[in-house]
Amino acid sequence: MSVEILDGKTVQSFVEDESAFNSSVDGRFAALDTNRDGLLSYSEMAKELMSLRVLDRHFGVDEAAMSPEELVQLYRGLYARFDHDGNGAVDLDEFRAEMKEVMLAVASGLGFLPIQMVVEEGSFLKVAVDRELAKAA
Repeated sequence: MSVEILDGKTVQSFVEDESAFNSSVDGRFAALDTNRDGLLSYSEMAKELMSLRVLDRHFGVDEAAMSPEELVQLYRGLYARFDHDGNGAVDLDEFRAEMKEVMLAVASGLGFLPIQMVVEEGSFLKVAVDRELAKAA
């Protein structure tokens, strides 16, 4: 983890750089596609989705207080957002499209004022910051 300064423009610029964005997203997709069939099943994405700790980080709700059935329903709902055609698997195009939407929402939420944020190494936000720093050098 590192502490970085970023704003919505940094994230939006990263998303708009189709080559850099797709390269990063494709790498994450490949890492998740453990059986190398070119599709992500729920089981392949479940760990990644759960690592987001959506309720805890964004709504202040302790996921431990939820029943296992409620958590499964939550994470299946998140997975369904990626599975645009509803066929039970997420292909690379679906993954790219949803990650683009997610990252643009993050950019919108950050706004135009720079903020200091802790980001994880290898995360899309860290890649966006590193890309911006490389451009400035």
